[in-house]
Amino acid sequence: MDFQWPRLLWLMLALPLLPAAYVWLLRRRDQRAVRFSSVALLRAATGRNLRRHVPPALMLLALAGLLLASARPEARVPLPWARSSIMMAIDVSLSMRVSDVQPSRMAAAQDAAKLFLRDLPKGVEVGLVTFAGGSQVVQRATLDRGALTQAIDGFQMQLGTAVGDAIVTCLAELFPEQHIDVEELSLGRKPQGRSLDERGKPAPKQVAPVPPGSYPSAAIVLLSDGRRTVGIETLDAARMAADRGVRIYVVGLGTVSGDVATPEGMPIYMQLDEPTLREVARMTGGEYYHAGTAETLRSVYRNLGTRMQVLTRETELTGLVALASALLLVTAGVLSVLWFRRLEP
Repeated sequence: MDFQWPRLLWLMLALPLLPAAYVWLLRRRDQRAVRFSSVALLRAATGRNLRRHVPPALMLLALAGLLLASARPEARVPLPWARSSIMMAIDVSLSMRVSDVQPSRMAAAQDAAKLFLRDLPKGVEVGLVTFAGGSQVVQRATLDRGALTQAIDGFQMQLGTAVGDAIVTCLAELFPEQHIDVEELSLGRKPQGRSLDERGKPAPKQVAPVPPGSYPSAAIVLLSDGRRTVGIETLDAARMAADRGVRIYVVGLGTVSGDVATPEGMPIYMQLDEPTLREVARMTGGEYYHAGTAETLRSVYRNLGTRMQVLTRETELTGLVALASALLLVTAGVLSVLWFRRLEP
């Protein structure tokens, strides 16, 4: 367990003074000699003496709990998935036609993506972005799994691999109020260099960076089988996601290095840029997975779908500890009223 304000825990050192003061008061009160006329009276008084210590003990525990709560304790506990949107970015470059992953990389990716949708909680919206020489939104975030499945089945492959564009497109969908211009970033233009036709567009909103992985309402799942060839630098795009607190879960598909052949027999050089993809995951607080077979790819997506149902997070326990302390105080008060009102004359 961690504490946001650990210095307040020093106040706990004062707690032993309270039992000491309590014992001192009892001894001072009992200095007078008491004579008992019968064994029955002795037993009744003994029972009362034992019970009279219970409410003060509960109050002491309650005070300790309140001091602990004041230090704002935190713990890693499993919580239901809190994110409301998942953006899936899937590579549709021509290299996805090759069959080193059976029956082909594209068919395996489509099958695994549909499995991922099936395992996600029903209340999570999912959007779909494809990328090759550029990136495009083929389905905005929706709860309609049928529409998403139809979009996945309709992928069209193209030349190029714009990994960075795909990440930025996902961010533009997640943060429409920030007016992120993918084309402008892809071409490397600055806002002050806009043409007269473009000056009517809202300027991109500047955002204050937040800790990586801290945004609780969205995540990106990125699948690629190659390295960036065009568009925005991959790590620049990842830095934009990290500054917004969005995690990126990266899946590298297919051959790590070398030549592979398309169904038409034409060789395509493809080398999975694992160092960059791993860095994307690390920068954003996500994770990287390599899938060299269709079954491995399905396992990766199944694992992601399951993990996104329950997420282990640092959770502040201040409210819970304070509530328990309040219940102890109420219990102490109720027992004091019930017991001592009946026993005392």
